Amino acid sequence: MYDLPYHKEKNETVIKEFIDANPFAYLSGCDKDNKPAATQVPVFIEEENGRKFLRGHIMKNTDHHKAFMHNPNVLAVFSGHHTYVSGTWYSDPHLPSTWNYMSVHAKGVIKFLDDEALISILRKTSMHFENYNKMSSTVFDNLDKEFKERMMKAIVAFEVEVIKLDNVFKLSQDRDAESYENIKKELTKQGGSGKIIADEMEKRTKGLFPDTSELKTNF
Repeated sequence: MYDLPYHKEKNETVIKEFIDANPFAYLSGCDKDNKPAATQVPVFIEEENGRKFLRGHIMKNTDHHKAFMHNPNVLAVFSGHHTYVSGTWYSDPHLPSTWNYMSVHAKGVIKFLDDEALISILRKTSMHFENYNKMSSTVFDNLDKEFKERMMKAIVAFEVEVIKLDNVFKLSQDRDAESYENIKKELTKQGGSGKIIADEMEKRTKGLFPDTSELKTNF
């Protein structure tokens, strides 16, 4: 991960909200032969007594399950929206283009849990993505008992105690005010991920350029 101070989000609440909004993480590690293994799974970050944990579930006896059994060190990557930024949008257009994006990396040690924890995690996961609708036919408590018993034999719950939490919120913070405003304008016109990145940049405008009289835009 790039370690540039001006691309770091320092507000822990913003980082937590980003993880909550992007829970489908890349969970990666290395197997006994030091070959990489990875999967994408929904995980939730929770805090207990000042310690942070990622919790979720994976299928048993897969390459990543076997890898984590051998080597419990885990990297979880949470990725958000991203977009191309053209150098032609800068106040000096004779500079290389780049990419704006947001990403959080959580490093830690994985621990596999018992069936009671698995039930709790499956219940929490299904309720979360069904918008806490207890009447939904697909939440864990409403599934067929025999199906649940069969399904649970094939998966295992885990938790990762987070040892290090790092982030990159690369949102053109290193650009001058004129470039920053023009990038926002161009990304907003694109819609989609571009508009979302522009909105994130807008939240930071005042902190980066408190003298708003300096901002000269072409809106």
